[in-house]
Amino acid sequence: MAYSRASKSAAVRARLDHPVIDGDGHWLEPLPIFLDFLRDVAGPTVVDKFVKRAKDTTWYDLPPAERMRRRLHRPTWWGEPAGTLDRATAMVPRLFYERLDDFGIDFCVLYTSLGLFYVGNPDEEIRRGVARAVNRMNAELFKPYGHRITPAAVVPVHTPAEAIEEATYAVRELGLKVLMIANHVRRPVPAFAREGAELNQQRTYIDSLAFESAHDYDPFWQRCAELKVAVTAHSGSMGTHWRESVWSFTYNHIGHFANASHAFAKALILGGVTHRFPELRFAFLEGGVGWACNLVTDLVGHWERRRRAAMESQTRPTNLDLDGLAALFRQYGGRLYEDKTEEILRALNLAEPFTTAQEATERAYRQERFDDFAEVPVRSAEELRRHFAERFFFGCEADDPTTAWAFDRHGHHRLHPIFSSDVGHFDVTDMSAVLEEAWELVEHGLIDEDNFRDFVFANPARLHTALNPDFFKGTTVDDAVAKVAPSGRP
Repeated sequence: MAYSRASKSAAVRARLDHPVIDGDGHWLEPLPIFLDFLRDVAGPTVVDKFVKRAKDTTWYDLPPAERMRRRLHRPTWWGEPAGTLDRATAMVPRLFYERLDDFGIDFCVLYTSLGLFYVGNPDEEIRRGVARAVNRMNAELFKPYGHRITPAAVVPVHTPAEAIEEATYAVRELGLKVLMIANHVRRPVPAFAREGAELNQQRTYIDSLAFESAHDYDPFWQRCAELKVAVTAHSGSMGTHWRESVWSFTYNHIGHFANASHAFAKALILGGVTHRFPELRFAFLEGGVGWACNLVTDLVGHWERRRRAAMESQTRPTNLDLDGLAALFRQYGGRLYEDKTEEILRALNLAEPFTTAQEATERAYRQERFDDFAEVPVRSAEELRRHFAERFFFGCEADDPTTAWAFDRHGHHRLHPIFSSDVGHFDVTDMSAVLEEAWELVEHGLIDEDNFRDFVFANPARLHTALNPDFFKGTTVDDAVAKVAPSGRP
């Protein structure tokens, strides 16, 4: 089947004086080929277990009333493109490679699709077997095209040990250069877990890996630094609380990547990971950058009000002049307040009912953890903003106009979005139109051409060369990347 290289995206690329790096494309692993790799790395028993799990049709098998009774959220359906050429492109490495010019893309960081569904599977054999098989398969099948495509390794993170093992294998044995993790693990609450109970009968919580985690992930972050890789997080939150619609995929899907990324980024900052490992760079994929603009603004605002020094000067209950407060009650509250002044003074805090100012103050100081920003050693709000902006990158799809917010010079934003085509998935109905769609940000006056250069080229280059200056060595974009400044203009 012939296809045209004279696409609108190719025309956009022709007018640019810089390459285009796709920070998040996807391919669709052909299952029969994948199963051969899974059998090789994990054995036939795990293959059988995987197939049984993949064929689970519980939601479809149950009558509507039972779905509602169990509150089973609707699984993903019709999630791949139905255009014949694009579907074949997403499934065949050589065709994907040959169509890059049609997409207007010089270099693609390519992510799994299959691995997204299984990187967080609670069954260790399936989770680790799928990750290892996907990594070996993708490394082998895309090796001939390494000058224009590099596949990301799937790294399960249920424990730091399994994450370290797979990351080390993927980089040192397979030669992969990008790590993709799930940015959280859903764990049973130990106090509520019953011996032998099914996982779906236990109360669970979301462990965001970097803050109040069940495990110490610092050895994993350290290994990422040693392996010279950026940490890219690509997991969503469908099926968690607030995203459990029984019928609507759209209800569950909208914002789910952003929600998961918001929690992970917040954990990395408040948990001190970005300060203990300042050399690491993190990318949050497929959620856009709007949530990050909101988060950095909220972090700055909370730092200005909730760090220890600010609270002691602004909200410490014993800062109150009780005599002055009593006088105001009597002057303006009348007899109603005058009769109950002493009682009111003994129950001043609605958030901590029936505690005096002295009791509320002393109780807080007795706690082991007082300062929410104890792990964030910054001296100013601007330093916190820059710290956030320098370490985080945000995957933004071509049709997302909020990408422009990242370039806003009036607020706390000025972040680092990276162009993410998301080809291979349902929301891209024409792979050859993605870059042209992103260019509309310039045509509509939302960003300028310098911003566009950062978005589709300089930012993804900075993400992957921050720890590994040779990341693009031997690729078609090597010379251009060498001229990119090591840091942006956050």
